[in-house]
Amino acid sequence: MTFSVPVVVRGYELDTQGHLNQAVYLQYAEHARWELLRAAGVAQEKLIESGVGPVVLETNIKYSRELRGGDEVTISCEFAWTEGKVFRMRQLIRKLDGAVSAEVAVVGGLLDLTERKLVADPGERFRALAERPDLLGL
Repeated sequence: MTFSVPVVVRGYELDTQGHLNQAVYLQYAEHARWELLRAAGVAQEKLIESGVGPVVLETNIKYSRELRGGDEVTISCEFAWTEGKVFRMRQLIRKLDGAVSAEVAVVGGLLDLTERKLVADPGERFRALAERPDLLGL
């Protein structure tokens, strides 16, 4: 299942060329991931109370179209669950006309906050915590 959130590009996020600063794309992607978890019933506080937290292990961004101040976009999130300790997520930052501005590919895991190691099956842990595991592709 694909989840998305809207964002309007703000003037203070622009670089000297007048387009969205490259680092802000990461912030948009992170915002969308947290909104997805919240919508699924896995708020940050719930994760901490259960002794785990999501971590990003790798991020790749492919930029396709510039974003300028006032542009309205949606940021999508879609999990791809695999065997083992990691999961993948594909995110698209898309203008309202459908044009993809950037594609973000993430490899993540779920960190045990006491052991400081990745949990063996992050999908199963998310499933147990979520009120809406379907939003997480589970």
